[in-house]
Amino acid sequence: MKSLKYNLVYRCIVIVWMAIKFIFQIYFFYFRHSIWDSKTKDKWDRLLAKMAREYRVKAEQLGGVLIKVGQFLSTRTDFMPDVFIRELTELVDHVPPMSFDYAEKVLNQEWETTIDTHLESITKSSIASASIGEVYRAVLKDGTAVAIKVRRNRIEEIFHKDFIALRIVFWILQVFTNFGKKANLKALYSELVQVMDRELDFKQELEYGRYFKERYKDNPAIHIPFYIHSLSTDKVLVMEWIDGAKITDIGFMKSHRINIEQTTKVLFDFYMDQFMNPGKFHADPHAGNILMQKDGTIAILDFGMIGEIKKQDTEQFKILVQGFIIDNYDIVVDALDKMNFILPNADKKKLKKVIKETVELYQNGSLKNFNSQTMEKLMEEIGVIIKDQPIQLPADYAYLIRAIAIVVGILFAINPETDIVKWAKPKIKDWFGVGIIIKSITKQYAKNASEPILSYPKALLGFLESGEKNRTWDKEKEYYRLRHHFYLLIESISFIMVVIGIISAVYGFSIGIESIGIIGLSLIGIFLIIINIILVMHYRMIRSRK
Repeated sequence: MKSLKYNLVYRCIVIVWMAIKFIFQIYFFYFRHSIWDSKTKDKWDRLLAKMAREYRVKAEQLGGVLIKVGQFLSTRTDFMPDVFIRELTELVDHVPPMSFDYAEKVLNQEWETTIDTHLESITKSSIASASIGEVYRAVLKDGTAVAIKVRRNRIEEIFHKDFIALRIVFWILQVFTNFGKKANLKALYSELVQVMDRELDFKQELEYGRYFKERYKDNPAIHIPFYIHSLSTDKVLVMEWIDGAKITDIGFMKSHRINIEQTTKVLFDFYMDQFMNPGKFHADPHAGNILMQKDGTIAILDFGMIGEIKKQDTEQFKILVQGFIIDNYDIVVDALDKMNFILPNADKKKLKKVIKETVELYQNGSLKNFNSQTMEKLMEEIGVIIKDQPIQLPADYAYLIRAIAIVVGILFAINPETDIVKWAKPKIKDWFGVGIIIKSITKQYAKNASEPILSYPKALLGFLESGEKNRTWDKEKEYYRLRHHFYLLIESISFIMVVIGIISAVYGFSIGIESIGIIGLSLIGIFLIIINIILVMHYRMIRSRK
């Protein structure tokens, strides 16, 4: 099994077959449930949860891209079901630790000398083990304590093999599912590959770390670890060792007499600056990456996952907010389009109408009683609106929404009495610009500029409910279309599996691994039978329709 982990054919079969099985399960579910009531919804949620658990287990077994894809998909509230996302958030990025001998070999190769040249000592056991790398604690010759991240053996090879499997999966989704018609899968695949490649390159993480170090060098309340540039390569990353407790460790703060409210405000200001202004933002702000030091300083770790807000997008977002305030929804839709939120096949007139109707329904809403439950509901509504309409978030904004939700959750975990609205008002006024507000809206709105800015987006996020009520279906036509696509899918997949079976059989017997050869022969036999049965059923269905 260990040798098969690096085998292209094996990984492709496992990944592609899992995707095909999920598609079949979804098709069968729709065939069996023509009436969509609360009981059906519960069954649907259970099915999705089951599939997500299966994916999580398989990802943790195989490692590689599957773990990173799961983590990536857990950020995609624009098309992933909430039940699936909740399960994927439990995906643990861990694998058995690699041997220290291999880590030492990599360090010697990358540094072009023995580790004794630079290190006074290093732990033989890693302090953290993940799918991409291992982290060791070491001390440099000058006495500086450092953390050394070493890239895992053959991980780049595994990633590139998994990318081949993902291309097959994306092709199947594009051709045989409605999801392929709704989402821009080509753009999604490109984003996914770019994200994975960035995480593989430790030099990229080094540059991100140095960027944040420079950006917050004048903030005494925030500590960004320094990096040892001369010892860092694309496979090795050396940075300052940070001692501290998780930011959510209230006991640690109390024992060191750290002001909890002040800590919450510092953290809020730190992330608010990133979320509102052009530049890069820390996209993985979970509690393990935010440490509280004994002196009350907050240390920020791990810059492997970074998003970016472009200046032009910031300006478009301001225009979008103005559109909400002055009830001009052409401006709103145009701004969304320029930010690349709207898919090319979108009906902009319909989208404008739905946004307008929802905002009007929400006109009296507010966020005065903002808390963690409110934020959870807000994130849920964001997912609902984006899933229903022809909107696909660019990866950076998917990361942004996830990061905001995580940070707000941490703030309320530290201090349940946190008043985010109070802290946000002056920042939003400064960000938006009083002059622009005065030109765009009436004096009454200008006095309370921050309130509508915070409140109106919820109107946008809530429109799915009204859209759901007005949705009608031609059930007979839809049922026939689904059956037709289902048969086409099975026929095509069966043919693909026969081809895979032939390749596996030839490959297995040629290299002397009979188990792979036998699996290949079994695939050929099983799917030839399936092709014949399905062709007959498909032909009868078409004849009965005439």
